Amino acid sequence: MSQFWKPGSERPRLIDDEEGGVIFYSSSPSTSSGFGYATIEKQRQRLPVYKYRTAILYLVETHATTIIVGETGSGKTTQIPQYLNEAGWAEGGRIIACTQPRRLAVQAVASRVAEEMGVKLGEEVGYTIRFEDLTNPDTTKVKFLTDGVLLREMMDDPLLTKYSVIMVDEAHERSLSTDILLGLLKKIQRRRPELRLIISSATIEAKSMSSFFQTSSKKRKGQTGEDLEPRTDPAILSVEGRGFNVQIHYLEEPVSDYLQAAVSTVLSIHDQEPMGDILVFLTGQDDIDAAVQLLTEEVHNNRKHSGLIILPLYSGLPRAEQDLVFSPTPRGQRKIIISTNIAETSLTLEGIVYVVDSGFSKQRFYNPISNIENLVVAPISQASARQRAGRAGRVRPGKCYRLYTEEYFVKEMSTQGIPEMQRTNLVSCVIQLKALGIDNILGFDWLASPSPEAVIRALEVLYSLRILDDDAKLTSPTGFQVAEISLDPMISKMILSANLLGCSEEIITISAILSIQSIWVSVRGSQKELDEAKLRFAVAEGDHVTYLNVYKGFLESGKSSQWCYKNFINYHAMKKVIEIREQLRRIAQRIGIALKSCEGNTEVLRKAITAGFFANACHLETFSKGGMYKTVRGSQEVYIHPSSVLFRVNPKWVIFHSLVSTDRQYMRNVTAIDPSWLIEAAPHFYEHQRGNPVAY
Repeated sequence: MSQFWKPGSERPRLIDDEEGGVIFYSSSPSTSSGFGYATIEKQRQRLPVYKYRTAILYLVETHATTIIVGETGSGKTTQIPQYLNEAGWAEGGRIIACTQPRRLAVQAVASRVAEEMGVKLGEEVGYTIRFEDLTNPDTTKVKFLTDGVLLREMMDDPLLTKYSVIMVDEAHERSLSTDILLGLLKKIQRRRPELRLIISSATIEAKSMSSFFQTSSKKRKGQTGEDLEPRTDPAILSVEGRGFNVQIHYLEEPVSDYLQAAVSTVLSIHDQEPMGDILVFLTGQDDIDAAVQLLTEEVHNNRKHSGLIILPLYSGLPRAEQDLVFSPTPRGQRKIIISTNIAETSLTLEGIVYVVDSGFSKQRFYNPISNIENLVVAPISQASARQRAGRAGRVRPGKCYRLYTEEYFVKEMSTQGIPEMQRTNLVSCVIQLKALGIDNILGFDWLASPSPEAVIRALEVLYSLRILDDDAKLTSPTGFQVAEISLDPMISKMILSANLLGCSEEIITISAILSIQSIWVSVRGSQKELDEAKLRFAVAEGDHVTYLNVYKGFLESGKSSQWCYKNFINYHAMKKVIEIREQLRRIAQRIGIALKSCEGNTEVLRKAITAGFFANACHLETFSKGGMYKTVRGSQEVYIHPSSVLFRVNPKWVIFHSLVSTDRQYMRNVTAIDPSWLIEAAPHFYEHQRGNPVAY
């Protein structure tokens, strides 16, 4: 057994994980992996969590559920799965699972753990994220995966029998999948008392997690009176972190443009503060790209800023660009990482000394009454602000610049964020639970109950798509096939309808593109060029058929990155589309869909799209100015989004994929339709009135 790291001995030079993070080291030329086993072993022993190794293993042995509160820099995410493996929890073909809410964190942590264990990623240590499986059923012992993927695995194995221990990391983030997973794991434990759970969470959630998993059950005793099963009351262990002091700076007056304020603050830090990398928290890819561009222009125009390396960080970023973020900063230069809240808890970045916090993040908010889900730029909570500030105190004392006033932080910021369960569309969640045989959705054991309105709206949508029957059970085969496809149920229904209409090859391509955030590259100041590029592919039928033209052009170019660059198309997004399309083809074949092409017949294509999205139909208001539409159901005023190829074309009848709300309600991914198709696709939903379809 390893020697314990003694408090007071040499201080660790590098800091490992915080709520699910990991550090990448540069490889030195002397060894293939970058350093010898002894060095890695020493680094592992210097992590604060190492002192608790025996305690953690003892609690996991004796308690069904262990809640670990890990402070900044404790090392729990990378170390605990290894301790469990060393203690024999993966013997006899069993697997140790560790879940993360974010895909980027899954890949990063798995790479680091494989390196520490001296094994090839994908063998003893592997990971699975949606549309990517890097595990080996014969050899994988430690598996990292997203919460959502573990939920999918329950479809085939409801009791998760191959896992001996499941560690749910980042539980305090309260993502939708995490909350569903915790409710289901609690159920599984009743049937599998030998299954061990480790819930890793920030302090604030530990008590509610503990009372949630508190169950009373009769224990089986051995002949000599010893317990045959672990204790059902959860154990809580607090693991100290290791952080330096962080000075917090606030604005004296609020600012109107946080993006511009963030850029100015970065340049001031660079001019006035000693060396050290800067981490900037902005809201999303658009903001980040804009900030990167502004800073890049500044570097070109001003020689005193030439030492800056400006890097974006968000979940859709290609792997090669992610790795740049983790590589060490060259001597004499300063790295500026401009990130979404993905760097708040999921990833650890070495070398950060300064944090610039905009005070905002992008969050989903769903209104079940209006059926609009908005991705809103919303203020963060105090808990998030503290996590962000903590990023600055990892390698030495740091500074956090908050782009809001202290009074705002104290008096107006909420203490905790709202769990995703209570602010999101629950359609996919309901279908998942139904597929797992859980029929009483409101009676399910939730960590935080969803609103009854959101559940009713989800049931209504699924019923209208004929995915649920009159008893709110999954229909056969449609309901079960939709659950198997595991995309947005409207997209899944579109794929099933394409089978009947003979255009499944094209619809699978469209579905893969709709699964990606965007295939277009928007560069600040190049809107005109982007619009011109879109016109090369645009068709009067709308965005979905335009996507097919882009895909065809990409294939004809030999999947050329140069072709993408010329046409303002995101090359990495198109490569991902190819991967997702391949996966969808396999799923389609598995559930009995014949892959056929409609050979350019766009009418059947649009009929298939209508069959999935009939509930999102709109008609143009004849006397309105500026292309105002009204939804057939609910008569909401909506407009075609400027990014659509139908912007300003204004066909009489359209269906859309989603609504986004800014100054108006905008329709994204719009296709022109014939209104008679609505009644054809959904006679149970629409009726004729004066020649036009009207929702019942």
